[in-house]
Amino acid sequence: MRSSRTLAWGLLLALGFQPAVVARPLDQVVADGTLRVAVYGDNAPFSEDVKGKARGIDADLAQAIADALKVKLDLRVVDAGENVDGDLRLNLWKGDLAGSPLADLMLHVPTDRQLALRNDQTFFTAPYFEQEIAFAYRKGDLEGFDTLDDIGDKTVALEGTSAADLMLLTAQGGRFRGNLKHYKSFEEAAKAYLAGEAPILAGTRAAIEAALFAAKAPKDDNPIATVPSSGLVKTRWEIGGAVKTDSRDLAYAVADAVTALNTDGRLKAICASYGVSYTPPKGY
Repeated sequence: MRSSRTLAWGLLLALGFQPAVVARPLDQVVADGTLRVAVYGDNAPFSEDVKGKARGIDADLAQAIADALKVKLDLRVVDAGENVDGDLRLNLWKGDLAGSPLADLMLHVPTDRQLALRNDQTFFTAPYFEQEIAFAYRKGDLEGFDTLDDIGDKTVALEGTSAADLMLLTAQGGRFRGNLKHYKSFEEAAKAYLAGEAPILAGTRAAIEAALFAAKAPKDDNPIATVPSSGLVKTRWEIGGAVKTDSRDLAYAVADAVTALNTDGRLKAICASYGVSYTPPKGY
């Protein structure tokens, strides 16, 4: 039996299969002296690949967590898959066929009960940021923005298939579908808004704030508003981290580090460096 297993394993190796380097509990992370963290690419202002280096709130947060654990940071920028379930499977517990090193911690994971129930191989850390759908508007084109009705006949620039897009497509029976001007990315939508191609920009508050900050757009001329919506799409949600299910002690240590960063103002400062208002999740 043993020789058969050895032969089978040898054949897999010969065919190019390599086992993924497993995600590890806290004691193994500390013993190794390195924390492997996965963040998304193309997810500004939280994380993006800039000339081969990750930049953003999540990248800085990952470094702060590693510093709190007194270990080095091994930051891995990963692509977003078709869904979060697949991202968790690929990066935390199963890996890919090439045997790429698994992350010990993955950031920017939605805090959602159903997601947690579906993914029993992972354990979710306490959330560290609250996201919300928001709108920036050009003050000279709109008198105010208190409800979705204030959109009127104005054009809204936004990323296609985003949360803001789904909200507006379904709001009030699809009333605003004709107002929407879709772009491949939020960055393109923001550039169009800043260029005057649309008087309204929709997206997450963090993304909007960061885009206006980077463009040095005057805040008074580009107010940001959130409005109530009774549709099926969540307009607010929390994001946190995730680890493999047998690494719960690591999740607790990460939560302690994030709590300390929030208490002493460092997390707020990290967000502010990208022009983003820190919105703590409930309970902080």
